[in-house]
Amino acid sequence: MRQNKGFSLVELMIVVAIIGILAAIAIPNFARMQLKSKRAEVPGNVDGIKTAEVAYEASYNAFVDLSANPGATSKTPQAFNTGDATWDAVGWEPDGLVRGNYQVSGSTNTDFLVTGNSDVDGDGSEVSYTASMTQNATIQAGQEDIY
Repeated sequence: MRQNKGFSLVELMIVVAIIGILAAIAIPNFARMQLKSKRAEVPGNVDGIKTAEVAYEASYNAFVDLSANPGATSKTPQAFNTGDATWDAVGWEPDGLVRGNYQVSGSTNTDFLVTGNSDVDGDGSEVSYTASMTQNATIQAGQEDIY
């Protein structure tokens, strides 16, 4: 008498179908989480620039306007242009490539406005974050569909 060991074809087909269903659920969620993590760079950098401005003001009793840095506003990250003397004076630069562009405007003796723009999903609609002396980075315009 011979014993059959192993799985039948039906059992293997059921396992393959279950794996396919799980992959169909997981892959879109994974892509959405990737975009969410890439977009998190912008408010983090905006808050970092805000902190650098506050530190600069503590040393020199003034805030400084920083021109828009020609960083990327697309899916492809680019190098942050650190050749501008005003950016160097404030002493902030990102750790690596950036997916947004940043500027500081409206500087007075008591306040300033940091703006960061990005389009990490590449749909042509930029998301804008702002921060000021009294406010941390908040979304101002655009709502990328990545939730």
